[in-house]
Amino acid sequence: MQTDKFKVLLYLKKSGLDKSGQAPIMGRITYERTIAQFSCKLSCDPKLWNARESRLNGKSREAVATNGKLERLLLSVQSAYRVLCERGKVFTATDIKELFQGSMQTQITILERYNRMVEDMAQKVGIEIKATTLKSYYTTRKHLQAFISEKYHTTDILFGQLEEDFLECLQHYSVGKLGHSQGYYRKMALTVKKVCRLAYREGLTERQLFAHVEIERGENKQPRALDRASLDKLQALTFEPYEVELETARNLFLFSCFTGVAYCDMVALNREHLFTDDEGGLWLKFRRQKTENLCRVKLLPEAVHLIAQYQSDERTTLFAPIPYSVYLVQLKALQLRAGISIPLSAHVGRHTFATLITLERGVPIETVSRMLGHRNIQTTERYAHVTPKKLFDEFERFLSFTEDLQLSFFLSLKT
Repeated sequence: MQTDKFKVLLYLKKSGLDKSGQAPIMGRITYERTIAQFSCKLSCDPKLWNARESRLNGKSREAVATNGKLERLLLSVQSAYRVLCERGKVFTATDIKELFQGSMQTQITILERYNRMVEDMAQKVGIEIKATTLKSYYTTRKHLQAFISEKYHTTDILFGQLEEDFLECLQHYSVGKLGHSQGYYRKMALTVKKVCRLAYREGLTERQLFAHVEIERGENKQPRALDRASLDKLQALTFEPYEVELETARNLFLFSCFTGVAYCDMVALNREHLFTDDEGGLWLKFRRQKTENLCRVKLLPEAVHLIAQYQSDERTTLFAPIPYSVYLVQLKALQLRAGISIPLSAHVGRHTFATLITLERGVPIETVSRMLGHRNIQTTERYAHVTPKKLFDEFERFLSFTEDLQLSFFLSLKT
């Protein structure tokens, strides 16, 4: 961690091995021309220590737990440095050390304060709030913890570790990755602001975080989907040998178009989610991470081909995953290369399946709703309103029907 004249180094004190051969992990803060050393109060097997990365190698339980604590510690040091900078007074490395160590001991984490808030609300169920409202707070907490784990590589963080772009990153995670609406994200963001406001009133933070951040309500826009011409353009793209990541992003997006599977579910699919029916057809069966609803999707030939293309014994998942942030960047590049007017996002593929692949081909809306894993059919009906081809075809059938009626009527008059 380094910012101009401020840096933090983590290292092993190999001369202080304990009886089990564990070496204590130490830290050194350097600011301007001052230095302060501190103990991380952690230790590890010297063979696991990666000096360049300042963390443990591997994915063992010990490595994951220790690395999480180190990430949290580094965030605390950075937060202490930022607070001292905001005060506008001269400070030293020792001041940074004392502030961050005090914060680690006295401050509570955001999810700890969130839990206290929910416990207070639970006492008001049936009096001031409904049970469904309390349930939504539990769901929000689950999403917040998953986001914190992905962004900070730890289970929880201190209020002082919240960065200015926290809500913006939460929006990308909620709307972009999980496919939430802007309205759903707004409720999450307002809940975060409420927790921060309570923490400020209780003296847990020196300032009220995100007090001046406005959260857009968002319009109830109809889902956007690709038409057949745009989908054909994407399928026709060719790639150079060095464009493996771009091609993978294209194929993941196409799989979403032909199955309706959201990105977070798609990268978690494995062979256990595949099964064959009595007629030899291949199906997907999984539970959505967002709703936990069971989804069953019969795979089209295009989707089966994509699975076969990425089949490998070196991993358990069906596809070689790429980081979500990289996926979004690659989708923008694909849009430009294919000359598509609609901005590509992770959820456009899901919308395309709902409209172009199913509803416009006459698949009953109830069936589409079950395949998409929607909680209720009203959500699926939003897609039915954005299929002009379906409306045009139905109108054509209506005209044909009325013409048949008129012909039958005139024939009956003649007889």
